[in-house]
Amino acid sequence: MRIVFSVLSLLLVLAVVGVLAKKQLAVAPVRLPPAQASSTPQVQSQQIQQQFQQTLEKTLQQARPMPEGE
Repeated sequence: MRIVFSVLSLLLVLAVVGVLAKKQLAVAPVRLPPAQASSTPQVQSQQIQQQFQQTLEKTLQQARPMPEGE
């Protein structure tokens, strides 16, 4: 009986850890505005790189929530 409860509790903990890991690893969608039709591929590439850099900097500057237990 003790083994059954141990296995069930381990499965429950594994499920919780899996859900939390999935939330942490979820990637926020990046929206890119459409490039101008007259732009060259090089200009479009530079625009995408700049937008990615700005989004990355903005994301890194956001404060992370503190855990409630500490």
